Amino acid sequence: MSQWLVLTLAMAAACGVVLTITVLKERRITEDDDPSETPDVIEYLTMMVGVVYAIVLGLAIAGVWEARSAAEDTVRTEAQALHEVSARARAYPAPVRDRIRADVDAYVSHVVHKEWPVMAEKGELTGRGTELLTKVRADVTDYRPRNDFEGQSYQPLVDQVAVADGARTARANAAESTLPGVVWFGLIIGGAISIGVMFTLQIRRSGRELLMAGLFSALIAFLLFLVWDFDAPFSRGISATASPFFELFPHP
Repeated sequence: MSQWLVLTLAMAAACGVVLTITVLKERRITEDDDPSETPDVIEYLTMMVGVVYAIVLGLAIAGVWEARSAAEDTVRTEAQALHEVSARARAYPAPVRDRIRADVDAYVSHVVHKEWPVMAEKGELTGRGTELLTKVRADVTDYRPRNDFEGQSYQPLVDQVAVADGARTARANAAESTLPGVVWFGLIIGGAISIGVMFTLQIRRSGRELLMAGLFSALIAFLLFLVWDFDAPFSRGISATASPFFELFPHP
């Protein structure tokens, strides 16, 4: 199901529930009820609930956005490090250089075509990808430089492989959900409470009140969907992509 369809259904459901409850609630109001008699303390508490929930929701959005940005940086770092390995290998003899570049290309091809779908679906990396990167590391570290020029290129190559390996590990960690279950419990319960406290203000069936109630509930649904969408940086609608690999390796 499309992410946008899920969002539309969630917002429509939130609006429908709130408006239905509002209409049913008004039918039970007696004729002598005065909506202006809402105690000041209830209005104050309603405002405070909204402020506290807005702060918590804002922190959650900032957290998952930062995690998604970090995931994108991780992919970019890994691709750049591997590109540097291929470029710096030009200092080595042709057989060694070609072997290193071929193994780097094999690893990149596996990541973008095989590992990426697995990571998006299961939130984990493949053992084959680890084997291919280990092979690249062996190509670099097992070679014995024959002169000073090759020796000067040896350590930077080893360092770039280490950077790629570290970025791969960070990518594995970023593939999982960012927010723990207890945070999701708080966000959902807080959203329900924030919407529920509106009914303490004696909402009536006037067009303006129904419109604001519907828009508020739709906004809560949209923000929760936004947190959910960003919570898994590699597997949902607005996800981090493998574009850095395609940019640096045109034909992976």
